[in-house]
Amino acid sequence: MRAGLIVIGIILLAAGIWVVAGHAFYPQTETLLQIGSAKLTATHDEGVPQWIGIVGIVVGALLALGGFLRKR
Repeated sequence: MRAGLIVIGIILLAAGIWVVAGHAFYPQTETLLQIGSAKLTATHDEGVPQWIGIVGIVVGALLALGGFLRKR
């Protein structure tokens, strides 16, 4: 259990830093024009909000710290 907390905490911490650094994106598709069954769509990359990265850093640090400080 202790090792699991440490590993999950470090993974969340690293992912949070990755998001805050501005390297996390996801594709966003928008329909620009639709006439009947024909569609004109555009896909662009949207950045993951920084608050998600900050939450990941805080939760990851707490889990890792809890794993390190846990006895047994």
